[in-house]
Amino acid sequence: MLAALVGAFVVWRLVDERASTGEGYRVYAYLENAHGLITKSRVTVAGLPVGTIDAIRLETVRVRDLPCEPNEEIDEDEYVTLARVDLNIQSGVSLYQDATVSRRSASLLGEFILALHPGTPGGTALGEGDRICHVVATSDTSDLIADLGAVAGSVRRIAEQVERTFGTDEGGRQMQSALRNLTEALEAVNRTVQANEAVVNHTLENIDSITTNAEPELARILSNIEAVTRDMRTIIEHNRDGLDEGVGEVGPTIASINRASHQLERVLEDVGEITERTAAGEGTIGRLTSDDHLIDEVEEAVEGINRFVGGLARLRTVVGLRSEYLFLANAFKNYIEIRLMPGEDRYFLIQLIDDPRGRTQFTTTQVRTSPPRDGDPPFYEEVRATTSETLLFSLQLAKRLYFFTFRFGILESSGGLGVDLHFFDDRLEINADLFRFGDQTFPSLRVRFQYEIVRTLFVLGGVDNILNADPSVPSQNGADFFLGAMLRFDDRDLVGLLPFLGGLAGGLN
Repeated sequence: MLAALVGAFVVWRLVDERASTGEGYRVYAYLENAHGLITKSRVTVAGLPVGTIDAIRLETVRVRDLPCEPNEEIDEDEYVTLARVDLNIQSGVSLYQDATVSRRSASLLGEFILALHPGTPGGTALGEGDRICHVVATSDTSDLIADLGAVAGSVRRIAEQVERTFGTDEGGRQMQSALRNLTEALEAVNRTVQANEAVVNHTLENIDSITTNAEPELARILSNIEAVTRDMRTIIEHNRDGLDEGVGEVGPTIASINRASHQLERVLEDVGEITERTAAGEGTIGRLTSDDHLIDEVEEAVEGINRFVGGLARLRTVVGLRSEYLFLANAFKNYIEIRLMPGEDRYFLIQLIDDPRGRTQFTTTQVRTSPPRDGDPPFYEEVRATTSETLLFSLQLAKRLYFFTFRFGILESSGGLGVDLHFFDDRLEINADLFRFGDQTFPSLRVRFQYEIVRTLFVLGGVDNILNADPSVPSQNGADFFLGAMLRFDDRDLVGLLPFLGGLAGGLN
């Protein structure tokens, strides 16, 4: 372990001096607004991740250097401070001189990413250290707040106009005069309807007199008219109650209109008061539209929520199922592990282990014999080893530095630490674990080699408990050799495995 740690430190120093020689290439862009962007945020092309944000910092540049082709005809040097965003782009992705970059929202909760358009193939390709000079501007929360302030101003102007129209004494008198005229007109209509009954009766009497002296043709015509008027009178008499009820409801309707107008006046007065208080900066809405400090606090809170949600959105869950056959113990040791990865260089490891050898505990008992046997001491110590088959668990924090991963925490229900070495794009892993301090003569040291033969499927082998070789009880305390296999997959791998699992389930049915 000491040699491994010394070697890790030496390699880390060597790699740290040549950190710029990793895969891919770096480009950068100047943004007027980098709100919501953090390091390690995704960089996408057509919705697919092609890199990450490496660094974000402020930088002062000349205005005439911002276009893709600097304008050298400008004599005066004008400077502006912008956000410089450095991007790590995968080596297989090509960007060209007319490539564009824009800040996009990745979720409803505020996570932001950078979206790239690679440009026109065949043009000048961007290389290490080049700049993406075409930036597409996007809106932000401050723009929405400004729009809200404009809407509030419009509402205030409308309320002022309504107040000028109806809020004065003259406007109130005009409204009352109009309602009074409407009432009088309805009363006149009512009187006219009531007077029509006598007029109709008088007209029918005149028609009856004419038909007595008229010619037969006129008599027939008038008789027809009489029949029609008779029907009309019947209809009116049958519906007199409904007509009277309708006329009686006109008065209460006008009264309701009058009450509604008074209520409208009071509502408009309240609206005017609210708009005046808002314009003066009173109340929550007034403070929000006029207090810059409060707006800054709201923006900081939203930015904190964005960072938290962005961390949750980047959280990957990796599930591992591993089984090892112990040759000397003639049994299988099984693992279920979950890795919670908030970033590519760190994760939390949770394991549940079924160990057939169980967990061994040692107890020391002092025994007194009275009287002692000849030649035996009166006191002696008795050490008992108790092995129980129980489920073990691990809870570790892992941090990766280049091709080394260091782990520490609880390992198989005891304190422990470990180191992992990764080779060939992480297909080959060498693991070393040191744990169970004080339970045995020496701590348990386990070395394991595992290799990914196909995606998500590993074969593995190694030696367990190397430092405690006990030939008398090899199956419990001594070193043991093992071979096994492991499945390790995340959400994307699980999608790829679903067709095979569906076919396997169909074959079993």
